[in-house]
Amino acid sequence: MFRRERSIPLRGSAAALCNNLSVLQLPTHNLTHFGVIHGPSAQLLSAAPEGVPLAQRQLHAKEGAGVTPPLITQRVSCSDRLLQVHWCVLPFRVLLVLTSHRGIQMYESDGSVMVYWHALDSGDASPVQAVFARGIAASGHFICVGTWSGRVLVFDIPAKGPNIVLSEELAGHQTPVTDIATEPAQGQDCVADVVTADDSGLLCVWRSGPEFKLLTHIPGFGVPCPSVQLWQGIIAAGYGNGQVRLYEASTGILHVQINAHARAICALDLAPNKGKLLSAAEDTFVHIWKLSRSPESGSIEVEHCHGECVPDTLVCGARFCDPSGSSFAVTGYDLAEILRFSSA
Repeated sequence: MFRRERSIPLRGSAAALCNNLSVLQLPTHNLTHFGVIHGPSAQLLSAAPEGVPLAQRQLHAKEGAGVTPPLITQRVSCSDRLLQVHWCVLPFRVLLVLTSHRGIQMYESDGSVMVYWHALDSGDASPVQAVFARGIAASGHFICVGTWSGRVLVFDIPAKGPNIVLSEELAGHQTPVTDIATEPAQGQDCVADVVTADDSGLLCVWRSGPEFKLLTHIPGFGVPCPSVQLWQGIIAAGYGNGQVRLYEASTGILHVQINAHARAICALDLAPNKGKLLSAAEDTFVHIWKLSRSPESGSIEVEHCHGECVPDTLVCGARFCDPSGSSFAVTGYDLAEILRFSSA
């Protein structure tokens, strides 16, 4: 069972965007960082375990020094709007990544210094097509970011400094990327350690490395896949019809289909230490599931652990606050606070 803890106040409501919450735990400092998008800005908050906010910062969508605004700023009225904020934990540093209609911004983890800016190239986009970046994940010393065109940009991140390089563009999707999930490869050959999702529901499974390799496609079925997670070779995909589907990453075989929610799923998260899966949707519910493999057959098994209703709220983000899944946080549209829950 989980109980409601002290909420963390926001300066404004979270925007109605899927995956609109990022959490970074800093155990050595006994702090947790929260990031939420609100219109043209990202709100960054640091809080103590009891939920007392200790610091706040706002970051805005902008170009890097000396960069001419892309054509999209002349064509799309929402060009200043941010779309996602996410902390990327690399082996040697942590970077904060923001995406928008203008480009991709990378900051030091506290948001104090912007170390890299990548402008989006509208390319062959039609005058009425929105250009944007969405879907962020770290894999080894790479950061992967999805785009409106379906391409995934792979950035090679140095151990320190701003010498970040766009090393590769992955072509596997024909519709806009929605989310990206990764897990450590742990030195295994031919392991599936990156999965990307798009607006058609298609999933692409990759092996990371100096050159990323596409291992398999998992076809969609007519609804978007707004959120995806990866844990011990299991892909958890949340869809616009409220379903959660669990696939074998190496083969793309469907193992489990859960009719988890009555409306579209807006966020999934995984607590890697315990194999707990969190699902949140527009039906105001947050559910927690326990994933495991049968020792005999190796098949994927699921157990429902907890359900939490957030009344009269369009939930748009939810994340575990620790790797064991003993606490989680929730954001909602028109809700000027981050709701916190912890196990009793």
